[in-house]
This record gives sequence, C-alpha cells and structure tokens, in this order.
Amino acid sequence: MIQKAFFILIILFGVTIHLWSQNTDTTVILKFEMKEEVSPALWRKTQKAFEEADAVNADVILIHMNTYGGLVESADSIRTKILNSKIPVYVFIDNNAASAGALISIACDRIYMRPGANIGAATVVNQTGEQLPDKYQSYMRSTMRATAEAQGKDTLIKGKDTTFTWKRDPRIAEAMVDADIYIAGIIDSGKVITFTASEAIKYGFCEGTAENIQEVIEKAALKPAVIKEYIPTGLDHVIGFLMNPVFQSLLIMAIFGGIYFEFQSPGIGFPLIVAVTAAVLYFAPLYLEGIAQHWEIAMFIIGLILIAVEIFAIPGFGVVGISGIVLAVLGLALAMVENFDFNTEGNGVFLPLLVKSLLLVVGSIFISFIGSIYFGSKMFETSFISRRIALNNTQETNQGYVGVDTRLKLLVGSIGITETPLRPSGSIIINGETYDARAEYGFIERGQSVKVTRFETNQLHVVKI
Repeated sequence: MIQKAFFILIILFGVTIHLWSQNTDTTVILKFEMKEEVSPALWRKTQKAFEEADAVNADVILIHMNTYGGLVESADSIRTKILNSKIPVYVFIDNNAASAGALISIACDRIYMRPGANIGAATVVNQTGEQLPDKYQSYMRSTMRATAEAQGKDTLIKGKDTTFTWKRDPRIAEAMVDADIYIAGIIDSGKVITFTASEAIKYGFCEGTAENIQEVIEKAALKPAVIKEYIPTGLDHVIGFLMNPVFQSLLIMAIFGGIYFEFQSPGIGFPLIVAVTAAVLYFAPLYLEGIAQHWEIAMFIIGLILIAVEIFAIPGFGVVGISGIVLAVLGLALAMVENFDFNTEGNGVFLPLLVKSLLLVVGSIFISFIGSIYFGSKMFETSFISRRIALNNTQETNQGYVGVDTRLKLLVGSIGITETPLRPSGSIIINGETYDARAEYGFIERGQSVKVTRFETNQLHVVKI
C-alpha cells in the first residue's frame, strides 16, 4: 500500500513539473549580426542562421544590423528569405540601414532603431557611387514597394465603405529609391527619403527606439527570453571570403593568366600550378554551398581540354577552339548562379544574374589576357628579374663552355615566312634558309609573313606582319 502511494506521488510530481515547464513561456531568440556589406557571404550567413533558428526551435529571429548596403541580388535573396520565414523576424538598426540594408529591414516583421540611427537612401549606384540607369531604379522601386506591401494592411470599416491603411506605406518605400517621387509633408521632389529613428516611427517604418538588444527584447514584450547567438565558424569566414565577387574575379584572372604563361613555356611548371590552385579555390566553395553543380565544373574542364587540343593538335583556330572558349566561360559563369533550371519557366531572376556573371567572367579573362601579354614582354626587362633569373656570369671557353653562332644577330630586322605554326615556337624561312624561331606574342600560323625583332638564347624572335 505504501509503495503504491509512493508511486502515485512520483507521477503527480512529474505531471506538476511538466505543467510548470509548459507555463514558463520563455521566448527563444536566435540573434545574428548583419554588420558588413550585403554580399553573397552575408546571404550565406543568413541561410545558416535561419537553419539554426529552426534547429533550436526559436520563437523569434533578431537581426542586429549596421550596414551601408551592398549587392541588390544578395539583398533580394535575404529579404525573400525573411518574408517567407515562418518564424517572426525582428531587426535592431544599431546605426545604419542604408540602401540594401533598408530593403532587408522593411521585410522584417518589426523594426527597432537606436536613437540617431538612419534607414533609407536605397538608390541603386555603382562602385563609384554614381547612380545607375532607370531600369535598375525601376527594379529596386518595385522590390521596395512589394516588400512594404507584403507586410500587410489594416482594414478600417466605416459604414458601407472599406478602406485600407498600410502598415508600411509602399509609396514611402519607393521614395527611398526614386528622387522624383513627391509625398506631401514628407519629401520634396528631387530628394530620396532617409528617415531618422523618430521620423521612421512617425511614418510607420519603426516600432520603437532602443539603446541595445536587451531594451529591444523588453519593448517587444519578449521577456523572459533565452538568447542564442549564431556565430559563423572559421570555415564560414573562409568560404564567404572566397565567394566575394572581387576575389572571384582575381581567381579567374589567375586561372587564365597561368594557362597563358604555361603555354608560353615548355613542360609543366609554376604557371600551371597557379592556374589549377585558382580553379580549385574558385569552384570549391561554390560546390560546397550547392551553387556549382557537377556538370558546370565538367563543362569548364571540357572547355579547357578543347582549347588545348586546338592549340597543340589541330592546325588553325576554328570550331574546336571557339567551342572550348564558350564552354569554359559558361562553366565559370553558371557556377556562380544558384538554382539554375533548364526549364526556363520562373527563371526571370536567373537571366539577370547570368548576364552579370558572364560580364564578370569575360571582363576578368580580358584583363588577364592583356595583363599576361604586357607583363610577359616586360618580365625580363627589369633589373630585379635580370639579377634573380638571368645568368650574368661570364662563361669562358677554357672552362669548357661552347659558344653559339652570333651571326644570327645579323638577321634582326629581316623578313621571312613561317615554315611551321609558331605556338609559340617553330621554324621560319629567310632567304631560303630554315631557322628556329619563337613568336613574341600569341601564335602565328604557317605561311604568314614575319619580321625578326631580336635574337636571344640562340633563337630568333619574330612578330607577324
């Protein structure tokens, strides 16, 4: 009997503890920082933070923001993630929410600002701060308006009439982009809107001011609360750095610059190692993040193989070489664009991103090619290179060294015809005699007229005329 009563007491105690825990109403908050340029790295951090919020069953996601803006496409991805989130998203603007930061903030369910903070100035500009053409502004206006509208509207019923008041006025959101929009009592034509904290509260773009995160939690009535902070790992920082468009551009330059210098020298050497390392650093983070697919990497590799076949095995430069260039460029560009689908329906966002990626890749390749030619011609002209690489010691015949025929120097300035393709080395014919020669720049096909520009290392150097 005593054992039975003891067993019942244990059950009642367990039920009491369970009911007590259910009534504590502790709010779980997942906090993460947006204190950097809006970029693919920040978009990646946002995805990881939202995944962690799901894992810890967070009740609220709180963004601690201070940014001057960044890339529109990254901001658009972040704001879409926020709008589609089942977990409410709040933002605390610590100092600035400019441009892309304003777009992200407006997507949040609640906005809190530190006194002295600002939100707005979302005009689309280039890297130098110059305003871009109206087609870019039109897209940003539409995105800002749609984001404000997505926050819903309040219904007011007066008699038989139904009117709507927006939680965040879409017209004001547009005016943060377009200086031509006039809103009586708020902004004159010729200026874009940037609100202070008090102005944002007045016009519905801020729920209140706060000095810190704790005060935000109090004013949002989230107490008692448990704050779990998303902290990026070292790998996250490395991947974010490698996915920066500027660094990606440098990697593309290194890939094609290394390939160019490798083709200019016999054997496998340092330039090829640089090119392969740059290719791995380019594709690895994109592949790990699920952005680059197997077939996109294969497309790039096949393109390089076709270019090599065209250069070393097939006379002239035709379909094979052109196909290789196209495949290599498309492989690099497509690898940057997430969620490509061969079914073009719904890919309205994909095409602008692809065009931008193509411009980045083609521009980087062009700069790499021009730079390779320039530095290749100047490399051995500097005194430093001459001292470190060139042999400056005198080689005496009594020590066993054999001289070369210096009469070939007399051929400098002569005109000849290529007997074989110069890729870059081959042979030419001058006055019926065959000589070894090397193209100064690029490749020269068979049967082309050339001029001898210099004689070095027992070889004639020529240019096409």
